[in-house]
Amino acid sequence: MVKVLVTGGAGFIGGHVVDALVAAGTEVVVLVNLSPAAPAVAPDHLPASVDLRVADLTDPGAVARAVGDVGAVSHQAARVGLGVDFDDVVDYVRDNDLGTATLLQALWRAGFSGRLVVASSMVVYGEGAYRCAEHGAVRPAPRRAVDLEAGRFDPPCPVCGDGLHPEAITEDAPLDPRNTYAATKVHTEHLAAVFGREAGLPVAALRYHNVYGPRMPRDTPYAGVASIFRSALEAGRAPRVTEDGAQRRDFVSVSDVARANVLALLERPDVTGAFNIATGRPSTVGGLASALAAAAGGPAPVVTGEWKVGDVRHVTASPARAAEVLGFEAEVPFAEGMQAFARAPLRPADRPARRARTGTPTERLPS
Repeated sequence: MVKVLVTGGAGFIGGHVVDALVAAGTEVVVLVNLSPAAPAVAPDHLPASVDLRVADLTDPGAVARAVGDVGAVSHQAARVGLGVDFDDVVDYVRDNDLGTATLLQALWRAGFSGRLVVASSMVVYGEGAYRCAEHGAVRPAPRRAVDLEAGRFDPPCPVCGDGLHPEAITEDAPLDPRNTYAATKVHTEHLAAVFGREAGLPVAALRYHNVYGPRMPRDTPYAGVASIFRSALEAGRAPRVTEDGAQRRDFVSVSDVARANVLALLERPDVTGAFNIATGRPSTVGGLASALAAAAGGPAPVVTGEWKVGDVRHVTASPARAAEVLGFEAEVPFAEGMQAFARAPLRPADRPARRARTGTPTERLPS
């Protein structure tokens, strides 16, 4: 069985990918960093068989040692979420762009000839797909603060100004990042694709939609909306829903996301290109909050009308390509997933690192 390096393998999604790989009998090396904004560092749930390396992904020496003799790489490490504001831009570019570049350089220098799977996101699309009754498929312009302030949350047709019908977006849609995190995920995809062409290797980019599940980080601006709502309910507070709550998203269980990674890494290793990892069954953000509140027996959501200019209105996906090429179909229904997530353990945003239990001693960077 091939040895797999998982960057960010102690984080939320990365940790579940590691669990799934270990369950499949795979030898796993995990590389994590020490940043407070990182999804996690060396949590107790990490399987004992894992070869743990703690170092910054931008450290060439540490990354070169981690790639070692691995035959496949799952690149999950990233600074996630919208952040607080644009002042976060340098941190995002350093962690996501430079981190990815450092990993790819190490693989190139090592003569890597295996499988590379990178974690991407639905945020690369910007707004989702829309159709105008008169003008057909259109791409709306970025939303304007003046419209959002007035409660006009849905984008109009850029040609006639009429209302639009949201549709499922496919992988061949133009990429249109509308915040810093999204821009770095586009760059991650592009850098990985260039590496694949230069090295003559297949590279898959998995575009995760809104992932939820056990061990999401709590109480952090970098968490997803599901975690923010879940944290509020755990504290006895009502979930605060932005805009009017009618934003459409595709909420996919982390167990399904982990299974998609195993398929891409081990069972379909020759597949290349981008794939939506989603259920194909969209819900609203308000519906998510209501489902979680009902399942947790907590207070009903409060719709605030608040908005963030870098956010988008509707992004839902077609998972058809992932089903056809990867053999992936989401298995966890929304209602069942929300029932389980309402009681699932969350994880503190920051955790202290511990020493590696196997393999090379834990590597630490100077502060």
